[in-house]
Amino acid sequence: MQKGQIIQSLSGFYDVKSEDKIFRTRARGNFRKQKISPLVGDWVEFEGHAKNEGYILKIESRRNELVRPPLANIDQAVVVTACVQPDFSANLLDRQLVTLEEKGISPIIYFTKGDLTPENKQAHLEQMADGYRKIGYEVYLAWQAFDSEDLASLKALFANKLTIFMGQTGAGKSTLLNHIDSRLALQTGEVSQALNRGKHTTRKVALFPVGDGLVADTPGFSSYTVFEMRLEDLKELFPEIAQIGLNCRFRECLHINEPNCAVKKALEDGQIMPSRYENYVQFFNLIKDQKPDYQRKGYSKKKGK
Repeated sequence: MQKGQIIQSLSGFYDVKSEDKIFRTRARGNFRKQKISPLVGDWVEFEGHAKNEGYILKIESRRNELVRPPLANIDQAVVVTACVQPDFSANLLDRQLVTLEEKGISPIIYFTKGDLTPENKQAHLEQMADGYRKIGYEVYLAWQAFDSEDLASLKALFANKLTIFMGQTGAGKSTLLNHIDSRLALQTGEVSQALNRGKHTTRKVALFPVGDGLVADTPGFSSYTVFEMRLEDLKELFPEIAQIGLNCRFRECLHINEPNCAVKKALEDGQIMPSRYENYVQFFNLIKDQKPDYQRKGYSKKKGK
């Protein structure tokens, strides 16, 4: 029996890297019976055969996992966010940040297409970037395309980590990765002019060695519709709200309608970005009104999902 990490998943096959060798494997049937699917990033025990083929026998416990994109054991995520084409969306960015915070994945925000941004939009984007920096996030924003210093700084963060690239479709994830390491030669695509959304170019989930670490380029997507966290946990996933909320009069304050709320006072004083609080309230209401799992379309009581 050997141990390794899944670095690619494609059509029911899983490429497992073990001691600088790659094995093309399949999962044993008992995984299907247990409703368990191996994920890229999983550490597994497998049985290797001739011609570097084999079967996955065991999946080790995961530190975290994502459904969209389907990955496990992630250390950090580069959230690729376009300034324009498609237009910047603070709401979508915050949805992604909340998802990562809930999973214990460190976010890195990288703005693309700064060179295509009209001057009358630059001040607002600078203000937004500074706001996220003050929260404590690592943020990259430059008005020239793929600033060399930024790329070198970003690449240095990959060492000894599994890093995913995620973001709105058409934001330029694959293009950014190609500039970080041209050997990847990942397929890129243009933005649909009709929808102002990108065409999907990434068809599989795979890990690539970059900067002494592993990175994943993942299929793009345009929205997040389901929040998996509990209503009372949402406030902890906005770092600035969690910190300021310690000063609220009531310990269980949700920062919506409660009196003597330190968060709402900080909002009035300009200590919290208005868009962040607006998105917090919107997400709060979405979670409150969200249907339980068993009422969602496609849920199977027999399968438990």
